[in-house]
Amino acid sequence: MSRRCELTGKSVQSGNNVSHAHNKTRRRFLPNLCNVSLQSESLGRKFNLRVSAHALRSVEHRGGLDEFLIKARKTELSIAARRIKREIEKKAAAATA
Repeated sequence: MSRRCELTGKSVQSGNNVSHAHNKTRRRFLPNLCNVSLQSESLGRKFNLRVSAHALRSVEHRGGLDEFLIKARKTELSIAARRIKREIEKKAAAATA
């Protein structure tokens, strides 16, 4: 299981620990990932995703999972999130037709 947000693509970064004597040692900055279940209003289902705390705030700000995925770029999304986005787009296309 990779340390990568399924919605925003946020992943591990690397950098330096810098001591008072200015010695530098390598370290890793890990994203704050949470296992959550998000509800899709259009599909009427819950999806279990591993997302960062920042992505959770973004989902709430945009008005839910459906609106977030419609505006999201496909390159940032995981394979599971791309499938959900495709289902939502199909449902919206069927509703307008």
